[in-house]
Amino acid sequence: MLELSHSKFSSSFDSGHHRRDRLDSAIMSTISGPRAGVDPGTGGAKTIEDELSLPILLAERVRKAVGEADFFKSECAELGRQADLLAGMLRAAVRRLSAIPNPYERPARRIAAETSKSLDRALSVARRCRRSGFLRRVVSITTGSADVRKALALLDASLGDLRWLLSIYSSDDPSDGGGGGGGVVVSLPPIASTDPILSWVWSCVAAVQMASGPSDRAEAATSLANLALDSGRNRKIIIEEGGVPPLLALLRDGAASLDAQIAAAAALTNLSADRELVSLIVADLAIPVVVQVLADSPMRLQARLATLVARMAAHDPVAQEEFARENAIRPLVSLLSFELPLDDASPNSKKTTSIHSLVRINRESAANSPNPPNAKGVSTSRDQQPHPPYYYYHHRKERENESPEMKLHLKVACAEALSMLSRNCVSNSRKITETKGLLCLSKLIERERGELQINCLMTMMEIATAAESDADLRRSAFKMNSPAAKSAVEQLLRVVQEGSSPLQIPAIKSLGSLARTFPARETRVLRPLVALLGHWNPDVAAEAAIALGKFASPENFLCVEHSKAIIEFEGVPPLMRLLRPGEKAQLPGLVLLCYLALHVPSSEALERAKALGTLESVSRSAVAQHASLKELLPKAIYQLELYRAGGHPRMDIDQDLP
Repeated sequence: MLELSHSKFSSSFDSGHHRRDRLDSAIMSTISGPRAGVDPGTGGAKTIEDELSLPILLAERVRKAVGEADFFKSECAELGRQADLLAGMLRAAVRRLSAIPNPYERPARRIAAETSKSLDRALSVARRCRRSGFLRRVVSITTGSADVRKALALLDASLGDLRWLLSIYSSDDPSDGGGGGGGVVVSLPPIASTDPILSWVWSCVAAVQMASGPSDRAEAATSLANLALDSGRNRKIIIEEGGVPPLLALLRDGAASLDAQIAAAAALTNLSADRELVSLIVADLAIPVVVQVLADSPMRLQARLATLVARMAAHDPVAQEEFARENAIRPLVSLLSFELPLDDASPNSKKTTSIHSLVRINRESAANSPNPPNAKGVSTSRDQQPHPPYYYYHHRKERENESPEMKLHLKVACAEALSMLSRNCVSNSRKITETKGLLCLSKLIERERGELQINCLMTMMEIATAAESDADLRRSAFKMNSPAAKSAVEQLLRVVQEGSSPLQIPAIKSLGSLARTFPARETRVLRPLVALLGHWNPDVAAEAAIALGKFASPENFLCVEHSKAIIEFEGVPPLMRLLRPGEKAQLPGLVLLCYLALHVPSSEALERAKALGTLESVSRSAVAQHASLKELLPKAIYQLELYRAGGHPRMDIDQDLP
């Protein structure tokens, strides 16, 4: 009977403790639930103060539970002492975070969550050390010592995490317990013991966002740039841990040192390594900031930003569209044309200043600059590139005093950025031509050498490629009576005739893309291309065959006249040499030969070169099954056979074979 009463008492005691545990769990879930501590300004996210209030509450409960312990009292006393230390540090963290206008909260939230787990484990261990039922007492005696040691180890790790957290939030006021540095903290918290890069990223981002000294912010941004350069994993961690917004804030901060802004631009450039990362950077609203700073900043920073624009546009088409929406083309063209006269090619052209032009430019400057300077004295005309006044006046003296090497570096970066922005993008290509960019590119191709000349050629090639697929752009930008178009074609022809192979290839591609813009009398374009069919470099010869194929293609209204000109310039003999098996130019050469056979089947040059026999032998090889030859080759053979048999009229290319 006594044993039964004791058993009932123990059961009721245990159930009472279970009810208290359930009540505590309910309170904790209420505190940590989605309704608790919601900050309306953060889209429903909990404030950092509420994140830290949960471990403070848990620490108080641990302190109360260890006071009720009946077993392992000395170990439980140590649990209570560490819980008191944690509560004090957590309250200090709340005070410091509240005093910082814009704190970096990522490590605080992560450490608060880990500390809550450690305290919850300690609370569970402390409650098992109270006097209760016999079975629970036996379990506590046999496993309690190990559990207490584990709980102490977890609390000790949390203490180390909080010491590190307080060090990165240290203020400049020694009375607040701060370290007074505000720079990068190089210590390693226990939470990042298995991933040291995480703590390094946290410390650097915190310094970029919260450090008071410009040199500290510059050093932290440089560290992030180096980390991003090391590996793709580092880049992903930096972006996931919220590193982009502080870098953008530093870049936009006019009060920051120039070195700090350059370091921020370098870090963003290194982070823009693939499409996924660039899309994440774009999602952080980076592009408006980049364009704004690019438009009005010292030349060293502009060069870095132009490189950033090129990197982002190269990896992500969405970034291309965003840059177009933010009108990034205009400042890039403006910087590229710095100290470059963009007068008309015609010596008799007259420059006039119109009131309408002045009004339009003032409107553009007002739309692009919050505080544009006075535009008085800036001359404009239809034939000049419209420089918004704030591009022209801000940092003008600094720009003029820069070294020639720095000016060249900026232009190289701007040309590369324009090339990446115009790649497969008709809208950006049109914007470049509308801002007199085509004339600027042709002038630089004429004057410059090396990397700048190559980048300008690549940009012109991308614009020409876009014009090939867009008739409106082709008609507006490459009218043969336009000074800009004339200058561009002249420079392309000069490079084709005089340049080296790396320069010739983009120039040849550009002329081929513009094949439908040249009239029949414009034979000066065809002659150098025909001469390149016999070039020693197979890449150049192949590109020449592709370009001539666009002149002779039935899609070109003047295909017959161009085909006759190619034959007249003795293009058949070098073309036949390209048709040998294994030649890189065999396929484009065969396509060109088929076009010539279709349009000028009566040519004696084709007969002397035995074009019919060559095409017949090719029709029995594997290359004849290529998509570009599958229908074209039989039609060309049929046309040549008709003329050899009796001079029948030329068959239309779209006519079906009998």
